[in-house]
This record gives sequence, structure tokens and C-alpha cells, in this order.
Amino acid sequence: MALRIKELIKEKGTTVKDLAQKMGISNVGLSQHINGNPSVEVLERIASALDVDVPELFTSSSGGIIGVIRIRDTNYNINSVPDLSRLLDRIESGEIVL
Repeated sequence: MALRIKELIKEKGTTVKDLAQKMGISNVGLSQHINGNPSVEVLERIASALDVDVPELFTSSSGGIIGVIRIRDTNYNINSVPDLSRLLDRIESGEIVL
């Protein structure tokens, strides 16, 4: 299993700095968690800040991207039905413009 936190940060249209601020930690601290071996508590905090479930922070080593949707020069990786649902919600809310 590999962490896909950086991918989720990009998909959410945010930055590591913004995520760190939302979590109340430094950029360096967040980077250490992302690149190291974060605890379950830290994973829960990251997932909460990104508005995803903890399992979505991981991708299996055998599996990959199920699909990619490209909207205005931005690729959105779809690894699950919830990923697709969140993307559709962002489109419907106007956050992502077609």
C-alpha cells in the first residue's frame, strides 16, 4: 500500500501549505508525515482535513487508477465510486467549471 496524499491534495485543488494550516501543523511537519510512517491518528487528521475516508489515502500496490477524467487541462484520477461522486459534486457545485 502506498499513500496518495499528494495526489489527493492536487485533486482537491489545495496545497500542502493549506492542508498543514488546516491541520494546525507546520509544512515541514506535514511533509514528514507524508513521506514517513504516519500514525493512525495523523492519517485520520489528514483524511478529515481532505474530506475523505482514511482508506482513500492509500492505493494498493497491485491496483492503479481505474480511470482519468480530464477537465480543462486538469486530470482527475478516479480510483473508486466515491472519487467519481465527489468529482460530480464539485462540478454540480460550480467548484469545477466544465
